[in-house]
Amino acid sequence: MDIKIPFYIHKVGAGFPSPATDYIEDDVDLNDHLIKNSPATFIIRVQGKSMNNVGIYDGDLLIVDRSINPKNFSTVIANVNDELVVKTILKEKGKTFLTSGLDKSSEKIYLANDQEIIIWGVVTYVIHQVHH
Repeated sequence: MDIKIPFYIHKVGAGFPSPATDYIEDDVDLNDHLIKNSPATFIIRVQGKSMNNVGIYDGDLLIVDRSINPKNFSTVIANVNDELVVKTILKEKGKTFLTSGLDKSSEKIYLANDQEIIIWGVVTYVIHQVHH
């Protein structure tokens, strides 16, 4: 699916106002910018607030790449007890955990070799609405 949106040449400042231009450079296909490996990529919607402290909010869309190997502090989609969750990988003292963000939360889920926890993929982008 092509998602083409006008791309303006002029950059927007986050500080003081600058003169605006109405010149469009080209259309941009968001797939080119957000998806690196389309056969391994899916989008999933967040339900819940456990990841608010890392900027992932209820209702956000997550772009997830199954071909990326998770590293320490990667945000991942995991199947835990037949429930899909978004969590952060945390490695410490030779053990790997899933947590609700970058803090060393007491709600750590230990990834033991015998547990039925499957990492489905690494979150590459978060899309959320700017609230007014």
